[in-house]
Amino acid sequence: MHYNKKKLALAALPFAVMLHSASLWADAYSDAAQKWVDSEFSVSTLTKEQQITEMQWFTEAAKKFRGMEINVASETLTTHQYESQTLAKAFEEITGIKVNHDLIQEGDVVEKLQTQMQSGRNIYDAYVNDSDLIGTHFRYGKVVPISDMMEGDGQDYTLPTLDLADFIGLDFTTGPDGKLYQLPTQQFANLYWFRADWFAREDLKAKFKSIYGYDLGVPVNWSAYEDIAEFFTDKVKTIDGEPVYGHMDYGKKDPSLGWRFTDAWFSMAGAGDKGLPNGLPVDEWGIRIKDACSPVGSSVSRGGATNGPAAVYATTKYVNWLSKYAPPEAQGMTFSESGPVPAQGSIAQQIFWYTAFTADMTKEGLPVVNADGTPKWRMAPSPVGPYWEEGMKKGYQDVGAWTFMNSTPDDRRLAAWLYAQFTTSKTVSLKKTLVGLTPIRESDINSPEMQAAAPKLGGLVEFYKGPARKEWSPTGINVPDYPKLAQLWWQYISQAASGEATPQEALNGLAAAQDKVMGRLERANVQPLCGPKLNEPRDEAYWLAQPGSPKAKLANEKPQGVTVAYDELIRSWE
Repeated sequence: MHYNKKKLALAALPFAVMLHSASLWADAYSDAAQKWVDSEFSVSTLTKEQQITEMQWFTEAAKKFRGMEINVASETLTTHQYESQTLAKAFEEITGIKVNHDLIQEGDVVEKLQTQMQSGRNIYDAYVNDSDLIGTHFRYGKVVPISDMMEGDGQDYTLPTLDLADFIGLDFTTGPDGKLYQLPTQQFANLYWFRADWFAREDLKAKFKSIYGYDLGVPVNWSAYEDIAEFFTDKVKTIDGEPVYGHMDYGKKDPSLGWRFTDAWFSMAGAGDKGLPNGLPVDEWGIRIKDACSPVGSSVSRGGATNGPAAVYATTKYVNWLSKYAPPEAQGMTFSESGPVPAQGSIAQQIFWYTAFTADMTKEGLPVVNADGTPKWRMAPSPVGPYWEEGMKKGYQDVGAWTFMNSTPDDRRLAAWLYAQFTTSKTVSLKKTLVGLTPIRESDINSPEMQAAAPKLGGLVEFYKGPARKEWSPTGINVPDYPKLAQLWWQYISQAASGEATPQEALNGLAAAQDKVMGRLERANVQPLCGPKLNEPRDEAYWLAQPGSPKAKLANEKPQGVTVAYDELIRSWE
């Protein structure tokens, strides 16, 4: 009897140790959650109690995956650096799942994703991938739609407080089938940037009005932008003894020259059709689709607009402005080389400026920042070209979104889904927004903390709080294979940029090359859902006579310049 009692006591010992161990682990996770909420995540739209409850959910949901090590990839933006260096560490301490969050170049993200799609080999367990690939993802069926996962095997691993309705970019990551394919984790717009201090100078205002007959202000159309570019480069020439330029851009033959155009340059000129978030049936790439589904061509002869008059106008302006009004070295620069130039203090305005540069443009001590930390510059909606009509998109918005491949093992995908939700959860999203300035949630944009930061952000908060932001959108569903088609753009646009071909010749080549790729996709039948079905070519005059895009050449492509006072513009958003 005595022996049996001892035996039972010994048998119970491992269970007691396990309980004690489990309790210690639970304490460790809850202590970590408390530590992160009290320190790093001290700003949030949630109360402290709500944050702790949200973090406890992650700890509990991650039990099955504890000890696992997963791999995710994103491009090298400030926001993703924060995720990689700070949020991955917090997530591991709160859940027990280790995340290797690799930061690689944007082109490499697409290349790895493409390799995984084609080979079926799991390279990464999740990608932060531009929503520009929405047309690719819904057609190929290689991605696990977020909505399917939330209703299926991810149901028990979906954050109850995720609050999808609070995300501002879901229109951009939803396919024509109504399914959500990607979850936004950062987004930024392509806007107009200008030196508000120079535009406010009475001597410059008087001089501009005497030459051009209207007020110096935020340009509403490309005619005004061109006048202002000429004014600062050719009429003002120097300010405080230093040369100044009325325009900034880049022209080196490089993949980034493609983004310069595919990021909605033709839509700003007015080449596409009406419709938000993207023109239908013709989008800003000039690709026409039929029945909101199948691409039928990008050449004017097939009903597209890639080589139409509005696109030729847009390309001509790009080439002329770069050579006439930008610093001479801009011609040989790439996107990343040209990005920091406006912060150096010699640029008056830039029509094509990404708000992702906001953090770098507000650093103390820069020539474009006042002693009190407020910027000398402002951002505003980009001006539009003469082919643009009310109801069209005005510009580009980049949306980096979590994307999951069906070639990823289920347990790894679900663990990565937890991490993706962690990086976008309300506990952490406001702090992440204040660090990277790439907002994804309505609640963060409207928070007192963002309002307090607004005076130092040059119009970013006002833009995102205002109605105008809905007219800025990423590449839409018309593009059937983004990786294959996007790489054509820089090769053909560079011919126009270097003077090797006229804008018309370069765009004829681009349109034909796009149609060739879409023709191959059609013949291979690799996209059974909404794959290309090219129209037979016919006389361009037929399509140019139809309503909408492609649009016939305007008799006057330089109407009267129109500007608006910045303060008046901001008031109109309130």
